Amino acid sequence: VQLVESGGGLVQPGGSLRLSCAASGFTFRSYTMRWYRQRLGKERELVAVLSSGGGSIWYSDSVKGRFTISRDNVKKTVYLQMGSLKPEDTAVYSCNVAISGRDYWGQGTQVTVSS
Repeated sequence: VQLVESGGGLVQPGGSLRLSCAASGFTFRSYTMRWYRQRLGKERELVAVLSSGGGSIWYSDSVKGRFTISRDNVKKTVYLQMGSLKPEDTAVYSCNVAISGRDYWGQGTQVTVSS
């Protein structure tokens, strides 16, 4: 199993970014995908969840209405479209999949929201 995130960077408050997580080594279309983030000095926080077929979506209250999770089962990629970004969104963002009770993570991508 391999998960590779990309798309992070420096953005001004109010700006947007789209993160991508390219998956391989498992049947992507069959699994729920998750985005987490970890802010400096804080515990890892679940941000968004998307079911295998796309019919069930969950967002944390901190990002609801600003972030959108989506997936392309042909490209085996999950996305996190982030808008109206705030300085408190600054974090390392990682995608996750749980397979047979084991969690798999990507290396993460840094998002910094600052003027």
